[in-house]
Amino acid sequence: MPATDYLTAFVTLFVVIDPIGLAPVFIALTSGVPAAKRRSIGFRAVTIGAGLLTLFGLFGQNILDGIGISMPAFRIAGGVLLFLTALDMLFERRTKRREGQGEEHVQDPDHDDPSVFPLATPLIAGPGAMASMILLMGQGDGSTLHILAILGVMLAVLACVMALFAIAAPVERLLGRTGVMVVTRLLGMLLAALAIQFILDGLHRAGVTDVL
Repeated sequence: MPATDYLTAFVTLFVVIDPIGLAPVFIALTSGVPAAKRRSIGFRAVTIGAGLLTLFGLFGQNILDGIGISMPAFRIAGGVLLFLTALDMLFERRTKRREGQGEEHVQDPDHDDPSVFPLATPLIAGPGAMASMILLMGQGDGSTLHILAILGVMLAVLACVMALFAIAAPVERLLGRTGVMVVTRLLGMLLAALAIQFILDGLHRAGVTDVL
């Protein structure tokens, strides 16, 4: 692939993963979390997301074909999971769980950790990003150089995600508690809409909407 095609691949993954849009979601999901743990959550989410995208880029099509799962079905499942997260944000269930944990003498440090779900998947390594990795890997000649180049593009996009996660704390201080609550509710609505869009796209690609 020409160099311009790899630039196009970067833009494609950047738009699909949307690091700018993920930053306020990260703030909402980690509201009230200490700075050190917030950095750990962000790093873990990006690392797991990178691993998942690499796995699907290299073996995604074979994995889905091997277990009989279509990409539309995978997209619908991601939309359902994302919708459940949106409900938590809209009704402050996540905040209430954190307040309850703070009153306990013994806390489980891994409880209510959003690094794996929903940050790593489906927000970073969602159906769209996984599908994009599969398609981008298939566009070249299958050479090692092409594979490494696509993986480098993916890591560059995830570096943007991590950089924006790193400035989440100053942004949260600027917004204050009321501002964070307003943003959390607003993003909950946007996430719910995005989840429905995932589901509708999956249904459309499966041909269900054509029947309806």
